[in-house]
Amino acid sequence: MKVRDVVAVPVRSGFYRDDQEAIREGAKHDGFLYTGPPRTPGFVSVREAGLAVSLMLLLDDGRVAYGDCAEVQYAGVGGRAGLIEPAALLTEIDEVVRPALVGRSITGFREIADEVDGLTIRGRELVTPLRYGVSQALLDAAAQAACRTMAEVVRDEYATGLELLPVPIYAQSGDERYTNVDKMIVKQVGVFPHGLINTVDGKLGHDGGLLLDYLAWVRDRISSRGEPGFAPVVHIDVYGTIGLIFDGDLDRVASYLGRLADTAAPYRFRIEHPVDAGSREGQIAMFVALRELLDRKGIDIELVADEWCNTLDDIRAFVAAGAADMIQVKSPDLGGIGNTIEALLEVRAAGRGAFCGGTCNETDISARVSAHVAMACGVRQVLAKPGMGVDEGLMLVGNEMERTAVLARTRGAVDATTGRVAG
Repeated sequence: MKVRDVVAVPVRSGFYRDDQEAIREGAKHDGFLYTGPPRTPGFVSVREAGLAVSLMLLLDDGRVAYGDCAEVQYAGVGGRAGLIEPAALLTEIDEVVRPALVGRSITGFREIADEVDGLTIRGRELVTPLRYGVSQALLDAAAQAACRTMAEVVRDEYATGLELLPVPIYAQSGDERYTNVDKMIVKQVGVFPHGLINTVDGKLGHDGGLLLDYLAWVRDRISSRGEPGFAPVVHIDVYGTIGLIFDGDLDRVASYLGRLADTAAPYRFRIEHPVDAGSREGQIAMFVALRELLDRKGIDIELVADEWCNTLDDIRAFVAAGAADMIQVKSPDLGGIGNTIEALLEVRAAGRGAFCGGTCNETDISARVSAHVAMACGVRQVLAKPGMGVDEGLMLVGNEMERTAVLARTRGAVDATTGRVAG
């Protein structure tokens, strides 16, 4: 199978892009929008419509392979790439991607994906969202060429040796942190609620009391409204705000995290990015010190890395230092999806929790690709995406995993010689 042409078009993403710095500094809600000036370079307002570019490989047998170039909700902070510019992506596609792919045979994924991820334009690598999108399309094309699912292609080319099974889904509440918890309980989501605790005022509280109250409500809501035996993991993301209220004092941070864990009991508790050190090296050192304090105090929680842990090199550094119990591999930040696969497998091999993450600001296409990658890599959890409405992301990611598992089980093993499904 050969690539006959490469076509791209600007499209909508599944949510919005937000200026995290402005929000953390106190930007106020105005309905669904925010008031005040933006603080992160590139933003015109604090909340803007999410953008994406859909990339399509037209194949010589008439089929089409799809991939979407998407950006994270909080672009331009925490060491991440800046805002997506569709016109710039289209230029790079025309100048570099199309010439590199048109006429190429697709006989597999890994080799050509690594090659494309290393392409350059005017002395620099292609922008991160483009590398993300084109690699999705290449994985789709490789799967179509082999008449297999994307998960089967990843499993076999990366020799994971794993049975393709659905993995636990992590759902985000967004600002509807009460109503959406009820949705998660009814649908028996494995990990929730995220909570979007991205400001001190109104969400965390200057003494941490607001989050403690919310966590107690989540705990009681699970026990009172959940089905017998329902025991989800409670995972909260605080965007570094706990460090703010305790002036970076890790001893006080650790003691407060212990109170959160006690409040969440009997449910397992994960905390994402409790402190922000402002750099990769600082974040690693701070997380190592915090984990030591938690161990010394006998506080049994899982510390989740996110900000400053963006690229494959970043993730390797966090893993080598033992800086977190779980690492979110935020797929849009890593460029080519092959980097996400390698990162997840390396995190898993190190005995850490591999979290196939991303952002609410992705698309249906990138969400489905992530579902396949999550299954093939045997991750501990995968993000329900895109959007913040709970239901849509659960449906997209969950249904894709269920379909894929049944297909892989029904069609049987892949013949190692022919690369085709046997029986």
